[in-house]
Amino acid sequence: MKRVLTILMALIFTSAAWAQQAESSSFTLEQCIQYALENSIAAKNADLEQRIAKAKVNETVGIGLPQISGSASVVHNQKLQRFFTTFTGPDGFIDLSGVPGIQVGDVVAAQNFFQLKSSGSASVGINQILFNGSYLVGLKASKTYTELSQRSAEQTDQDIIQQVTKAYYSVLINKERTKLFTDNIARVDSLLRNTSALNQNGFAESIDVDRVKVTLNNLRSERDKFLNLNDLSLQLLKFQMNYPQEKPIEIVGEIQDVEIDTNLLNTKEAVDYTSRPDYRVLEVNRRLQQLNIKNKYAESMPTLSAFATLGTMTQSPSVGGLFKTNTKIEDFGGVGPDKWYTYNQFGVSLNMPIFSGLQRHYRTQQEKIKLMQIENSVINLKRAIDFEITQTSVNFDNALKSLVAQKENQQLAANIARVTKVKYEQGVGSSLEVTDAENSLRTAQTNYYSALFDAMVAKVDLDKAYGKLLPAATTTNSK
Repeated sequence: MKRVLTILMALIFTSAAWAQQAESSSFTLEQCIQYALENSIAAKNADLEQRIAKAKVNETVGIGLPQISGSASVVHNQKLQRFFTTFTGPDGFIDLSGVPGIQVGDVVAAQNFFQLKSSGSASVGINQILFNGSYLVGLKASKTYTELSQRSAEQTDQDIIQQVTKAYYSVLINKERTKLFTDNIARVDSLLRNTSALNQNGFAESIDVDRVKVTLNNLRSERDKFLNLNDLSLQLLKFQMNYPQEKPIEIVGEIQDVEIDTNLLNTKEAVDYTSRPDYRVLEVNRRLQQLNIKNKYAESMPTLSAFATLGTMTQSPSVGGLFKTNTKIEDFGGVGPDKWYTYNQFGVSLNMPIFSGLQRHYRTQQEKIKLMQIENSVINLKRAIDFEITQTSVNFDNALKSLVAQKENQQLAANIARVTKVKYEQGVGSSLEVTDAENSLRTAQTNYYSALFDAMVAKVDLDKAYGKLLPAATTTNSK
């Protein structure tokens, strides 16, 4: 019994540990990006587009396979059409010499004795393309369309990586600023206790205590507001990842772990347009348009196909007679009595366009003009990429300069606050100087982390401009 209880307790503790581990999800930047690439709506739609493209390729390939169709019909003619013929005399096909007033050459409308009122038929038809220029071009276009869906998916992935990275950096910055609020509140609270002690001993005025209290209250109020904004930045990251908003998430990493390559601007890289997903998308669109033009020319080529039909048929005076197995039909062809008679045919069909009223010519001209538009778009995109690289480089350079200046300002403000506090405690400074120094320090800290975030975002934008956000394997395989 004790052994059973031990096993049950172990299972309970293990399940609780698993549940706790499942509830506390920790993510690094790479894990956030990977989660977003697998779960975001944009990524899922891009994956569905690739599946649609693959299905489109299979559909196009299927056009070249044998097309088999079957048909069956039962027809009842309540009143058959008349049979018309010319009376040629007693020796003709129909002897009407006994009819009064009829003469040779008269048109006669007689009962249709060549067809019974009810008929049934069933057949199977086979058609196979032997040559079709449009089909051959369509095969190439379908494969290119698949590539277009892949390139569009890469562009979507790049946007996801950019958005998630910025949101992740925002959470890291806010987490660091939360620590600063805690440190600043602790420092001002310590200053308040010291000032209160000095006031009780007659070395400081009550207004000095009130002034420090105001600073402490403002700090706590700012911290509460900031914590709400911090929660909002975390919700934004969840939104970019398509992570459930109601589930907790823990961001792993420190702002000190983020490396900003300050030497990046000193390296003059040659612009590789093919590393940009949007440029690769446009290139694929250009190839598709070239195939459209080829298809217009292919439409003027002859098409050749083979066909065959296998069927069986019968007739009867009534619909019910079609399905009676004991009904016999005397065959005068020498085959013998039967109910259903088979037939078959096969052949080759050639279709050659001769004149289309210049419609095909002008449709081709339209496709050529569209290709010219795409060529202009390629030129314009290159210019846009060059400008984007220049713009992001300037922004990154300015962000780095601002970061260096704000870092120095933070260090100077921290030193001023420390010295001012020491002077005040030694009785050679005023509380006003201390509160001013604390306010300056908080402003310098805020400016520093804002500059740090701007630098990290500018680095992400610069990497995007150079086409470096996507994994190297994806970029290599696309060339």
